Amino acid sequence: MDLSSLKPAEGSVKSRKRIGRGQGSGRGGTSTRGHKGAKSRSGYSQKIGFEGGQMPLYRRVPKYGFRNINRVEYRSINIDIIQHLAATRNVEVVDMDLLIENGYVSKNDKVKILGRGELTAKVEVRANAFSASAIKAIESKGGQAIKI
Repeated sequence: MDLSSLKPAEGSVKSRKRIGRGQGSGRGGTSTRGHKGAKSRSGYSQKIGFEGGQMPLYRRVPKYGFRNINRVEYRSINIDIIQHLAATRNVEVVDMDLLIENGYVSKNDKVKILGRGELTAKVEVRANAFSASAIKAIESKGGQAIKI
């Protein structure tokens, strides 16, 4: 057996329809396109979304919303999470590396510290942004809120 003797299975390959090759072929004349109209002519293509003259869906549904391309998305971390980290890990500096290591943020996130919860430990917190209540809570315990 060699490559020159290979053939497809019997009945698996059909010959294509040769359209528009005269009346004797059975597919001459209108060449399976019916009579007249745009669909019978060469170069015809329907607009995307065309629904036969009915108002298309993309025009029936109202436009709404706005997404500001300059918006900065922050991952929010609350004071109670910082307190939990300070208590369980015995750390005095909470920074991006610690938050990534513990699965609170991913490496490309920007972090904003928010003021929910209570802080009892003295910690130095490094993040991209802070809320006013978070700064107050951190500094009231003798810690520091440092913007990166």
